Amino acid sequence: LVVGLGNPGLNYARTRHNVGFRAVDALAEKLGVKIDRARFRGLTAQASAGGEKLLLLKPQTFMNLSGECVSELLMNDSGLSVMDAARFYKLPPERVLVLFDDISLPVGRLRIRADGSAGGHNGIKSIIGGLNSQSFPRVKIGVGAKPHPDYDLADWVLGKFPPDDAKALADRCPDIAAAAKLIMDGKLGLAQSKYNG
Repeated sequence: LVVGLGNPGLNYARTRHNVGFRAVDALAEKLGVKIDRARFRGLTAQASAGGEKLLLLKPQTFMNLSGECVSELLMNDSGLSVMDAARFYKLPPERVLVLFDDISLPVGRLRIRADGSAGGHNGIKSIIGGLNSQSFPRVKIGVGAKPHPDYDLADWVLGKFPPDDAKALADRCPDIAAAAKLIMDGKLGLAQSKYNG
């Protein structure tokens, strides 16, 4: 399962908080699919890469409730608990890859991690709660820090990129898709050495 985080709606489409949506869309394009099937309070697409079946997901619950969408998808309307569903689908948290924005990194910089805390990101906090685990890989995508400490965080992450930053981010989309592919192939260490930074 590859999850790109963001907020639904055109108002948020090009904001810093929606780089996860843009990244998973870039991966979908590389795999020749479009993420447009509405189910489990998200938009999904099925794909395959290297003989593995993938499900791409853009939660439509708004960022802070992303974990509810992931949990609902894993439950698959079967009434199973999240953990039972994960066992049924043989999908442990380690097979849930999350792509999301990070204000502590310069625009376009990537940081790939095998696991970890939410680090103050409410979307990741929600997914940790939904999976009852921090042990899922993630690709943090730099969107730049607030211009000064007093700047409102919500205004910053819901703001749009200036043209130079938008280009820097667009230039990294192929790297993000390539890193995701390596992680899905079980080569997280190689993805880190090639794309971190």
